[in-house]
Parts: sequence; C-alpha cells; structure tokens
Amino acid sequence: MALLLHIDTATEYAGVCLSGNSTIIGIEENNNPKNHAGFLQPAIQKIMQQSGKTLQDLDAIAVTGGPGSYTGIRVGMASAKGICFALNKPLIVLNTLQVIAQATLKAMQQGEQRPEPGFLIYPMIDARRMEVFAGIYTEDLTPVGESAALVLEKEFFASLTSNFSIVFCGNGSLKIPVEFLGSTRIVSPAQHNVNHMITLAEQAFSHNEFADLAYAEPLYVKEFYSTKQ
Repeated sequence: MALLLHIDTATEYAGVCLSGNSTIIGIEENNNPKNHAGFLQPAIQKIMQQSGKTLQDLDAIAVTGGPGSYTGIRVGMASAKGICFALNKPLIVLNTLQVIAQATLKAMQQGEQRPEPGFLIYPMIDARRMEVFAGIYTEDLTPVGESAALVLEKEFFASLTSNFSIVFCGNGSLKIPVEFLGSTRIVSPAQHNVNHMITLAEQAFSHNEFADLAYAEPLYVKEFYSTKQ
C-alpha cells in the first residue's frame, strides 16, 4: 500500500491530502489564495500528526506543478521538492489541468449528464480577462497536445472540432459566452479538490513515473510578467 502525500496550491484553492491504497487518510483545505504559503506547512504537520504517520513513512509526494497561479505553483513545488530532497523520497508532478479533468470525469461517472462516447474534456483555469490556461483530454484522461494559454474569442471556438462532444470545466470555463455552447459543447459545474490527485498519483507511482528532483520545473505555460514599474 503506497502512502502518498498530495499537495495542490496551483489555483485559488489549496489542499493537502494523505492517502493510502486509494483511501483518504486526512485532508486539509484552504480557499484563501493569498494565504497558501501560510496554510501549507501547518496543514501538512496537522495531517501527519492526526494520522499517526511521519514524513519518513511516505512512499512519495505528489504535487500539482501547473499551470495556474505563479505564486501558488512555486509554493507547492518548493515544499514538495524540499521534503523529497530532505528525506530522499520520489516526487510525482501532476498537471493541474489533468486533475481538473479527473474531477469532471468522476462527477460524470457519479451521475452528471454524460455526453456520447468519444467526448473530449477541456479543462480551463482562469488567467484573467478572457484568457485561460487550457488543455484537452480524452475520456480516459489521455492528453491531446500540450497545455497552452489561449483567449476565449470567436476564432478559438470556430477552430474547435465538430467531430466530438466537448465538456468544458474549471473556473476558466465559466467565462465562455453562452452563444458558443450548445448540445455538443457543455460546461461542467464540477469542482476539483486535492483528493482528485489520488488516482493520477497512484497510477504514476505504480509506473515509477517520478520527476527528476534536480530538474523538475513548474509548468507556467506563459512567461511571468509584472505590471509594477
């Protein structure tokens, strides 16, 4: 049974979860994006104490490496890499968009309206104004192409394939104008949280898909810039 610590601080939501054999052992969550750094370490400590486990007991640490908030991604990656370096534990880096897609798929499996077989899942993270960080996944969560930053304008929707039904999800999808939706393009209300990392992290662990600690970098998708003079 793999004992995994999951860290997600890549968006406005933050969470820490301890899991074993696909079961949640402990979970802490925070919805204040300005306090992710202050939330994370005490949350990890609390979960480990309540579970009766130590960081040395962990088999691996999983973290959402982006895309998402620049600050949030750095907070999670720095903490995860620090634990792994100190205790010689393997690191699993997950794409935030795939975690959101996993949450949406799980919601559909539990009763939400499900499109025809062969549908695509299009998770989106709000990147301000009409821009989003987005990716495309098949219904078995295989990525189609690379994650990218894009603008939700008419030309984008005109470029989408008409051969598949599309399920948009994530907080970025809430900005999609209603005229670009329809019977084959819907927005899922599903919300992701840290426990949606468990299945993906366990799959990575079972296949020894670990990141190189020396070279693991956040997935920012686009370069950071500041408006400060």
